[in-house]
Amino acid sequence: MKRISQRKTLVGRAVKALVVFKPRRVNDPAENSLLPPAHEQHNYKVVRSIYFKRLDAFGYSINDTLAVPENGLERLGNALHMRTKQGLLRNQILFKEGDLLEPLDLSESERLLRQTDYLLDARVFVNDSTSTKDSVDIVIITKDVFSINASGSASTSGTRLALRDINFMGVGHQIRTNYRFGLSDPQPWQFEGSYFIQNISHSFISAELIYQNTYYYKQQSIGFRRDFFATNTKYAGGAQAAWYQTRQPDYYQDGVPLPDEEIVHVPLDYNIQDFWIGRAFRLKSYDLAQENPGRFITAARFMNIKYTQGGGPTLQSARLYLSAFGYSFRRYYKDQYLFGFGRTEDIPAGNLLAVTTGFEDGAFKNRMYLGLKGAFAKYRPDFGYLYGGVEYGSYRNKSAWEQGVFMSEALYFTPLYRLRNWRWRHFLWHRTALGIRRPDLFALDIDQEDGIRGFRSASVRGYRRFVLNYETNLFTPLTLLGFRLAIVGFADAAWLTSTENKSPLKEKPYTGFGLGLRFRNEYLTFNTIQILLGYYPRLPQVDGHQQDFKIFQTTRQYYDFNDMRFTQPLISEFR
Repeated sequence: MKRISQRKTLVGRAVKALVVFKPRRVNDPAENSLLPPAHEQHNYKVVRSIYFKRLDAFGYSINDTLAVPENGLERLGNALHMRTKQGLLRNQILFKEGDLLEPLDLSESERLLRQTDYLLDARVFVNDSTSTKDSVDIVIITKDVFSINASGSASTSGTRLALRDINFMGVGHQIRTNYRFGLSDPQPWQFEGSYFIQNISHSFISAELIYQNTYYYKQQSIGFRRDFFATNTKYAGGAQAAWYQTRQPDYYQDGVPLPDEEIVHVPLDYNIQDFWIGRAFRLKSYDLAQENPGRFITAARFMNIKYTQGGGPTLQSARLYLSAFGYSFRRYYKDQYLFGFGRTEDIPAGNLLAVTTGFEDGAFKNRMYLGLKGAFAKYRPDFGYLYGGVEYGSYRNKSAWEQGVFMSEALYFTPLYRLRNWRWRHFLWHRTALGIRRPDLFALDIDQEDGIRGFRSASVRGYRRFVLNYETNLFTPLTLLGFRLAIVGFADAAWLTSTENKSPLKEKPYTGFGLGLRFRNEYLTFNTIQILLGYYPRLPQVDGHQQDFKIFQTTRQYYDFNDMRFTQPLISEFR
């Protein structure tokens, strides 16, 4: 193909425009939690100037200053793209001209820039050639993604149109719409839309407006939030008002699971007002060159839930008062080829411990709540990444614990193995969910991301669940229209029981095995595309036939990191 691309024919020009033959440079992973030693000498100096170098989405490289667009498609894409405004980038960093440079400001600002949806990568460093004994010049290099995404489909069952812009006019506002029409009854159209503003006026407060209207789910909500976005964030909080109209599936009758075709949907309407605030306290550091990333955190939350249709003793209108106390220690490392195809990815490591207590003032009963959560994460380039966490939550009513849940999780991925331009990595994931004195014996399933990829059955539900997932990813050097290709293999197993106080491991497991392809263009906002062929020895029968094999497509990321970030006080979910 490379030889064909060098010809002056029409086919040769087309191959040269579509296929990239230049080898990609892969940087070794580097620790991102501490400033490089060369920068420690600049701590607490005055920031004299900040220089921004903004790169367009196509053809440029944040690691190679000589890289430029090589074909007409890349130049056309850059012409259609509006580059991120410099004021938006200033809004996202933790310092400005005239400030003293705190020890964590450079590394945290770089991470915050990189974790925005509209940037592919970012670098923040000191210009040592112009800095003096008491002042520094900061250089910030960013690379955009192409922010506009449109898609559509048409079939006999209906037509779908979707439009998304995650960096509207270069100011970082996100607009998402999805409209379906020409559908069969009971509702001939569906609409989903949202408008999101990140980091309003450098306050790190984000706002989001959501409207969704389908037959089974309707939502109207507006919310504001400020997370503990950086390790040195002092205050966090949020406020939300939301209205929901849903039709919840009733999977069983008289304690017996119903077949898929007999499942009915029961109306459930409710509204929520939710407010919370948190404060982080800095711990003493014994290293004058570095700030202690550990924080002691307290938070309080008030939530008012009112059911206007449906509900009952387990879903009651109530006012919920929660308080939480915890410890969070976070560090971040850099690596590649985890969820992306070569871009820099930030890996959280550290420890988290949280205790949540509260009181529910309900329409049917009043009860206390207690929740505990602990987690740790470790990372080394020669070992890989290991995360482990446990969570427990339960209500106390009339001297007895009820509606409890215990969950555990472990995630491990191996180091990145290299063979010339090929990359290879393995993932292992475990999850457990145990119901404790709960009336909802069939609340858990093992569908898709909850258990087995490609598996779906409304009748396979239970009370306690144990899941194991394995995945191997082989990243190829092939590129077509900017889309990178990976070969994916998986093996999933899930144990499920609908009997209270019974171990799920005593049941026969459901399993799934598969192989497929994964595509992604990291310069665009398209989700990762996966096309997989799965084999399921115990897949339930459909119309009297056993469907052992299934070809399915997904854009949802199966794994994700559990950040060591302290959030608002939460009620442990049984799902």
